[in-house]
Amino acid sequence: MAPKSAARIQSPPGRPLPPAFYSAETTSVAQAMLGHYLCRVESDRTWTWGRIVETEAYRGENDPACHAASGLTPRNRPMYGPPGRSYVYFTYGMHYMLNAVTEAKSYPAAVLIRALEPLGGLEAMAARRGTADTRKLTSGPARLCQALGIDLEWNDRALDRGALLICRGSRRADAVASGPRIGIRVGKDRPWRFWDAGSGHVSRP
Repeated sequence: MAPKSAARIQSPPGRPLPPAFYSAETTSVAQAMLGHYLCRVESDRTWTWGRIVETEAYRGENDPACHAASGLTPRNRPMYGPPGRSYVYFTYGMHYMLNAVTEAKSYPAAVLIRALEPLGGLEAMAARRGTADTRKLTSGPARLCQALGIDLEWNDRALDRGALLICRGSRRADAVASGPRIGIRVGKDRPWRFWDAGSGHVSRP
């Protein structure tokens, strides 16, 4: 009998999306991600996860709001890597943000995951966030990273294997809304924020 420390990880809530899913044009990927699941393994080998209900697209060195606008740096290097990997960055001296890298290798683009509908591991989320209000657990990119315990340790990881996954969801958005990206000083004219119009868990309606 295997020791308890070697207990098997429970199956994730869905089948991981393959890297090819992320290889399309970034605004298309940002919309297609709505309804799929962001999942991570906890120390007890269970999954903490939620349904993606809001995203933002950032693409290319010509996008002034993209981290790659000033070219390749040590910080944004994952954006230049292959599609289907994570790009986690630290901002404002206190928050982590999780992105999924998109398009072809060497072309810097990514989708920021802005909000989740929390579905599993709610106790772990509540303990990290200091609230049991499900509308406040993951409604925002910094909140969802705190709720799932995502920091720079999770940067530049494949999202189709391991302990951080984006898995195929069972329910897509009935209607997708779009509008300007939030919290940026430049590139506000591009309506590259997308959200599930029927969800009560988006960061802003």
